[in-house]
Amino acid sequence: MSILLQATTEGAAVVAEVAEQNQSMGLGELFLAGGWLMWPLLILGGITIFIFTERFIAIRKASQWDMDFMNRIRDYIYEGKIAAAVDLCKRTDTPIARMIIKGIERIGRPMSDVQTSIENVANLEVSRLENGLPFLATIAGGAPMLGFLGTVIGMVQAFMDMAAAGGTVDMSILAHGMYVAMITTVAGLIVGIPAFFGYNYLVARIEKLVFQMESNSIAFMDILNQPVEK
Repeated sequence: MSILLQATTEGAAVVAEVAEQNQSMGLGELFLAGGWLMWPLLILGGITIFIFTERFIAIRKASQWDMDFMNRIRDYIYEGKIAAAVDLCKRTDTPIARMIIKGIERIGRPMSDVQTSIENVANLEVSRLENGLPFLATIAGGAPMLGFLGTVIGMVQAFMDMAAAGGTVDMSILAHGMYVAMITTVAGLIVGIPAFFGYNYLVARIEKLVFQMESNSIAFMDILNQPVEK
């Protein structure tokens, strides 16, 4: 019983010592303590910030929309001012406007051709908006896995150190190896969780924009099918 109590007391003392060391360690020391896997995680974190920021700005710009746009297009088409409608689309410079301008250029052809040309442009615009998102999704899944890999490597190293010390259970060696190993797990989650939420947020924004594109595409086809009131 006394041996168990002594071992518990020693273990608590070691944990307290490690905790005190952690409090005195800066971010730079913690980063270096995580080993070489911290560098790939740092790079992936920078890429995550870049992709999310760049895509967020691009999607927000593409989502800016004038609610009176289709009414003006309809008036121009009914009045025969095709050049004015094209000029309005060029000045608007959004995915929806680029869809509509392609449809305007196909006026006079079969409706199926107009619809196909609009859909082709829509597919290209969506593909541009999704640029970089697959890599962001890969980071969301891969960063935590890199963190766990670092943890496993750290634990293996800790037990190897214990074996080199003669196989004795040295709580200081084990505790040090464990907290160093867990640093990579924390870093992997810090990178992976924002990447996961950022990816899903951007996908939701794109889906909302796609719905707007489909709605305006239908509205444009209705304009072409609706007889002009005299």
